[in-house]
Amino acid sequence: MKRILYFLSIVWLGILAACQSDSPSMISLGLDDTYVVERMKSLTLHPEFSGERYEWKLSYESTAADSLVATTRDYTFVAAEAGTYWLKLNIYDSANPVEHLMQIVVRQEEVAYSPYITRVHEYRPAPGQFVNELPEYSEGDTEESMRQKAEDCLAYNAGTMVTLGGYGGYIVVGFDHTIVNRPGEYDFKVLGNAFYSTGAAGGSGGSSEPGIVMVSADVNGNGIPDDAWYELAGSEYQKPSTIKNYEITYYRPDEAKTPVPGTDPSITDSTYVRWTDNQGGEGYLSKLTYHKQAYYPQWLSGETLSFRGTRLADNAVDESGNGSYYVLYAYDWGYADNHPNDSEKSNFNIDWAVDAEGNPVNLSGIDFVKIYTGVNQFNGWLGECSTEVAGVTDLHIEEK
Repeated sequence: MKRILYFLSIVWLGILAACQSDSPSMISLGLDDTYVVERMKSLTLHPEFSGERYEWKLSYESTAADSLVATTRDYTFVAAEAGTYWLKLNIYDSANPVEHLMQIVVRQEEVAYSPYITRVHEYRPAPGQFVNELPEYSEGDTEESMRQKAEDCLAYNAGTMVTLGGYGGYIVVGFDHTIVNRPGEYDFKVLGNAFYSTGAAGGSGGSSEPGIVMVSADVNGNGIPDDAWYELAGSEYQKPSTIKNYEITYYRPDEAKTPVPGTDPSITDSTYVRWTDNQGGEGYLSKLTYHKQAYYPQWLSGETLSFRGTRLADNAVDESGNGSYYVLYAYDWGYADNHPNDSEKSNFNIDWAVDAEGNPVNLSGIDFVKIYTGVNQFNGWLGECSTEVAGVTDLHIEEK
């Protein structure tokens, strides 16, 4: 009889252990109790099991109240100030609810961060009159060597511009830290070469060549901009004149063909770089007498070059009526190379981020910025609208 009871007790313990193995309290949540990170360095937290609803609540040092910071399964923590933070995760689930409290010790960085770009990850301009000049192409240059030249122009506030060429041309830059999102504040500034001159139409304008700005967080922590991108929705984002999912293809020109001069004497070839788009449009990027080099990026081997994104409405007006005086009007806010560098309107707020469907995205910080020319317009002797970039500055770090 004792043997039977002993056998039954072993079976019962086995059944109990099997049942308990399905309990969250017996499964590793995949989260530690304590983390130590430098300030302005992101920490992405991922619980190993899912629930019906999530809440992440954060408090700082002696602060009693918790602030709700996310309702997604994953959460990226980043802090601008050193100190001790308390982060509580609640996973709401009818079967297995979980609450987990974490202490995050944020320490001061050992080497002071730079407020400026420290890395250019990608540089791919569309054809344009300053392409192969800003930065300068040399025979034998590759995509990597041109990326390095763009980085030399921009890193650590070097003070030299790069051109993005016509619509879609882009650059992707990074930093030695995470730019923290401080709600209600501007987070970073994009430098360009826009200036004002008042035209007959009124408003701010002169030389505004607006570029779309996108941001990304290094969620997977690999230091590479391969996570999701989010557009910063500027003043034109919701307007009917703005085209989403616009795509353009440029065709490598035959440099040996006979040029077709334009009606304006400054245009030496009016059929220089052909383009087509997914809206049924087509046209040419003309060649100007002021820039005689090739306009197509010479380090790229393909016969076509395509870009996709948001296209803004044309912003240039021929004030003279005869092609002698163009004013490129600025959009209200939210675009690069759109307002002068000393204007608050050249600043950006991470809270403007939206996903591909236009839904607001809550980002605690960003690690990468992408800028691309947002207008497809040719303006006579002025040439194409081409966004120029002279730098990106984190507004939360004091400039040295």
